[in-house]
Amino acid sequence: MFLIFNIIATKTFSKQFSKLNEKSKRIIKTKIDIIRFNPFHYKRIHSKHFSKIFRVRLNAQGIETRLLYTVLGKNIILIGLLKRKHGYKDLEKYLKSLKD
Repeated sequence: MFLIFNIIATKTFSKQFSKLNEKSKRIIKTKIDIIRFNPFHYKRIHSKHFSKIFRVRLNAQGIETRLLYTVLGKNIILIGLLKRKHGYKDLEKYLKSLKD
């Protein structure tokens, strides 16, 4: 029996996702399907606020991007898309908005 997680998108993720082209959206939707069935498949990253933060490497519109998400119980929260060239500077800002 498989446990399927609920996917919840933050406002930040939804806004970023809506600005992407169709090819990038398809790539991200495929990654989200993988996450839904096995959220621990991708690399875990460290955070000051949450213990289960993960990142998915992908190329969105020719830019190295990271899809960030966290696992809280049976919910997977899609945090946002970070451009790799900026590093993870915005990570804590995105996570802080989850706590508010």
